[in-house]
Order: sequence, then structure tokens, then C-alpha cells
Amino acid sequence: MSWWFKIKLWQRVLVALVLGVVFGLTLSNVMGQDAATTFIDERIRWIGLAFINLIRMLIVPLIFTTLVAGVVAMGDPKRLRSLGAKTIILYLTTTLFANIIGLTFGTIFRPGAGADLGGVEAVPVSREAPSLLDRLLAIIPDNPVAALADGNVLAIIFFSLLLGVGISGAGEAGKKVGELFDSASEVVLKITHYVMEVAPFGVFSLVSYTAASQGLEALQSIIVLIAAVYLGLIAHAIITYGILIRVVLNLPLIRFFRGMTDPIAVAYSTASSSATLPVTIAAASDNLGVKKSVAGSVLPLGATINMDGTALYLGILALFTAQAFGYDLTFMNYVMIAFTAAIVSIGAAGIPSASLFLLAIVLETFGVTPEHTAIIVGFILPVDRIMDMARTAVNVTGDAAVATAVAKWEGELDEETFKEPAKV
Repeated sequence: MSWWFKIKLWQRVLVALVLGVVFGLTLSNVMGQDAATTFIDERIRWIGLAFINLIRMLIVPLIFTTLVAGVVAMGDPKRLRSLGAKTIILYLTTTLFANIIGLTFGTIFRPGAGADLGGVEAVPVSREAPSLLDRLLAIIPDNPVAALADGNVLAIIFFSLLLGVGISGAGEAGKKVGELFDSASEVVLKITHYVMEVAPFGVFSLVSYTAASQGLEALQSIIVLIAAVYLGLIAHAIITYGILIRVVLNLPLIRFFRGMTDPIAVAYSTASSSATLPVTIAAASDNLGVKKSVAGSVLPLGATINMDGTALYLGILALFTAQAFGYDLTFMNYVMIAFTAAIVSIGAAGIPSASLFLLAIVLETFGVTPEHTAIIVGFILPVDRIMDMARTAVNVTGDAAVATAVAKWEGELDEETFKEPAKV
């Protein structure tokens, strides 16, 4: 088996992804879609589910240990204020570009024009969203231990920052505690590397199930929308992140994407930015040279609030709905769609298809009826996973791009590591 480990991990993951698609489609054609889906679900899919559980197992300890260790490594707690401001501004900026690109591609492709929505089973969704005040109050945990147990990422980030600042402020008395968290973060990162060796098998099982259950037939009636979403996401990754990495930071763009191969592959197969977080942190540290003080704080925050792919997707879906049902949109409608998509994307859970159920809030900006909303969600839901995989990959790529920028501006980027061949 030594030959297996000599192959780079990203190559093993990509081969597994391709083989999974081929296997799923072939089995679906031979056995029939329902039989193939059942077969893979009962005998193969468990490997992928186990892989996702292994990664999710690491999310809380990784955020907690790396964030505390990162704050302690900064030394001066005042640096945290500078880092946080730059991070949030950059996340909002990239989301703005995502909105513009999404609306542009939705206008050019017009995926909803002539869409056949007959016979679609409506799926009602709630139009309620938590207020901004509720979201802010939820960041402060009633019980830090409960927040850790429940996996409440924003609450964990808040408590970890406070704990890190407290350790730094305690001086000599807090030194041993700081060293403990530093060692713990190294241990968790090492476990992450072990878990990633399971990635090719997990990716194969997850993708084969998706290919078998969706099939090519499901894509035919919605192919223009899928093309618009994929091309919009690719354009956003190349243009927005390209400008940030190549023009603003003066770093090699190809090297950035190569260093992010593992997280992109895992994000694409799992469709969960939260589940991909441990892999993203490991790649940012090992391949991009982002120091712990930045990777441990910027990336967990990004997995929670930075949803560029989701904002872009919601914009295209809003235009798809308007075109399908004949709603006339003004310039202010476009502005409100962009603004609302950006706001609700911040609250999107980092789990598969969560953003689709936020669509109702965006559609409300130009008066779409609940009946039309339910029809659109019912039409999109069967193939949403195909688009969710791509937008999740863009989300984690955007997290890493912002982390790289913040790290360079804070003097926490090892450019020699960034420019070396990627450790993938």
C-alpha cells in the first residue's frame, strides 16, 4: 500500500470524485435509479457519512484550540481589533462582488424564461428570519460548555477570543495555559491530517450516491440554471479572488488555487462549509503559509458568515423566479435582491441545501406570492445538491482568500511557504 500514499492526496480525491460519478451513473443505468440509489445508500454511502462525521468531530476542538492559541500568539490583544475589522470588511466586499456577478449572469442567461413548471410539487417554506439583534445576542453563550457541546460556532468563537485575551492579559500566570492550547491545536491539526487520508473513500461514496439519485434526467429541465450558477461561481472565484490574490496581494494565483485543492474537493463532495473547516484550516496553514493567529480566527468566522456562493446563488434564483412567472423588476428591485441575498446568506447554516430555504425572504422583496415561492422551491429542490456542491466550494475558497489577505496585512503570512509546491 506504500504506492497509495505516494500519490498526492488531491489527486486521489479528484480520481475518487470522477470514479464516483461514473459508478453512480453506470449503476443507475444498469439497475434503475431507485434500485441503484437504494444499493449505494445501504452498502456504500455509510463510508461517506462516516467521513463527514470524522470531520465534524474535529470542528469544535479545532476552532476552540486554534483560536485561543492564535490570540495568545498575537501577544498584544489590540491586534485582534485590527484583524477583526479587516476580516469583516473583506468578507462584505467579496459578497458584494458575488451579488453583482450573480445578478449579471442571471440577466444574461435568463434561466427562468420559458421554464416549464407544470406538475411541480410545491414545497412551502417559512418567510421568517431571526432579527439582527437576536443574531448578535446569540453570539454570547449562556454557558460556554453548552456552546461547545452544541457546536454553536459563533458562540465558541466569542468565548475563545475572550479566553485568549484573558490568557494574554494574565501575563506569566497564564503562560502555561497558553502553552497547553498551543500544544492542543497542534495535536488536533495532526488528527485532521490522519482523517484526510479517508477523504478519497468518503468522496467516492458521497458522489456516487448523488450521481445515482439525481441522474442525468433530473438535470435536463434545469440545465440552463445549473450552467448559469456554475459559470457565475467560476467567474466570481477567478475575478474576485483573482484580483484580491494576484493584484492586491501580488501573490501567484495558480499557487493559491493549487494549495486549496483538498478543501475545494472536500467542500464539493460534502456540500458543507462547516464540515470542510478542519481541512481548510490545515490547507491554509500548510500550503498558504497563513499563521495560526489568523487561520484560527478568520476561517471559522468565514465558515459562519462568509457565504459568497450562497449570495450569488440566491440572486440568480430570484431572477429565475421573476423570469418564470413574469414579474417585472426595476433597478431598485435588483438593489434590494442584492442587499437581501447578502444579509440572509450571513445567516445560512453551513449544511447542505440550507440556503434554498432562505429564498422566500429574498423573493419577498419584489412581492412573489407564497404559492409561487413554494413551486420554485419544489422545482429546484431535487437538483439543489448539484449546485450546492459548487457554491460550497466557492465559499471555502473565499474564506481562504480573505484569510490570506488579512494574514499578509497583519504580517502573519509566510510567503515562502505560499510560493513553495503545495503539500497536498
